[in-house]
Formats: sequence, structure tokens, C-alpha cells
Amino acid sequence: MSQALGILGGTFDPIHFGHLRSALDVAEQLDLDTMYLVPSARPPHRQQPKASAEQRLEMLRLAVNEQARFVVDDRELHRQGQSYTIDTLLSFRAEFAERPIYLLLGTDAFQHIATWHRWQELLDYCHIVVMQRPNEPLSLTPELSKWYQRRLATSADAQKKSGYIWPVTVTQLDISATTIRNKVAKNESVQFLLPDQVAFYIANLGLYKNHG
Repeated sequence: MSQALGILGGTFDPIHFGHLRSALDVAEQLDLDTMYLVPSARPPHRQQPKASAEQRLEMLRLAVNEQARFVVDDRELHRQGQSYTIDTLLSFRAEFAERPIYLLLGTDAFQHIATWHRWQELLDYCHIVVMQRPNEPLSLTPELSKWYQRRLATSADAQKKSGYIWPVTVTQLDISATTIRNKVAKNESVQFLLPDQVAFYIANLGLYKNHG
């Protein structure tokens, strides 16, 4: 196995099998040594999470407790201000100067990446993995399409530390955190949508009961 590492950020409100299966697909296809799950404290492009940072962190830990390849990383929760991806990448690169780093993004996030803070610098510090469901198209602006084509990876780029875009097809699991929160609010079962230990934690704390 290589020394390459992956980073999957998100609110994880809550973590579910869609997140975990996609991350595992990428780790296996790109031979990643470690997959870091990084909860966002104050996401700039999304509404504030319903669960607290501490609760989302604990749900992540419960979800991957017995998975050696997965590591829960709380560095964004200790940083002041907005949770910008570029700052997280700078922190990881300072810690892992020589290792290839792969930032995992879904197609929707990638299609809007040009709205991100310092987005054109991201590939200076990492590769970007675009996680696509089978037969899912990419709808890119002309500017983004040129960037995508120019940076599209080949197998020869696998040992490089950063700089390229890797499209990866992942298992299609139509699960969303919003759906889970809505089901909890309506007292419907969330079994088989997320790990049992996470479901027990949500039930024990009464999370998402007032979700609207």
C-alpha cells in the first residue's frame, strides 16, 4: 500500500453509509494508506449544522471505530473563523510534506468549486478526486472545463504529491443527511442508512427531533 492519504471533509450531520462507502471506494481504487474524515466547524457554503461540532465528531468516531484505514481529524474544529478547505490543506501539507494528498469531492461540490476561497491554489497542495456515481455527468463552466481537462490525471501522475484531478466512480447509495434528519424528526426508522452505533447515539441524545 502507498503512503498516499485521502481527505473527506463535510458537516457529517450525521455521518452515513453514503459518505463511508464512497470514501472506501476511493481508498481502494487509488490505494490510499489512510482516509481522514474532517468535520467542518463553520462551513462557508452551507447552513450551520443541526448537531454540535462535538456531537458530529463523536458520531464520526463511533462510525469508524473499528476501521483502521479511517482516521477522524478534528483540526477544523479548533480553528477560528470559517472552515476554508485551503487552510485545511495547508495544515495537512505542513504535517505530511512528502506524501500524496487526495481531496475527495462529490460532483456537486466540484461543479461549484470556482466559488471557493482561493480555489485555484488547491491543486498546489493536493490532488482532487471527483467522486461520480455511475453514468453521472459533469456540468462545468467553460473556465472550469478547461481547468479540468488541463489537470486531468493519468496513471503516471499517481506518485506525484499534488496537482491533478482524478475522476473516480463510486457506489451509488442514494442516502442524504437531510433524509436521515427528516426521518428521525418523524420517528421513522433510519436502519441501514447509517451505522447502528450512530443511530443509537442519535436516539439516546434525542438529536434531530426538532428538525424542520
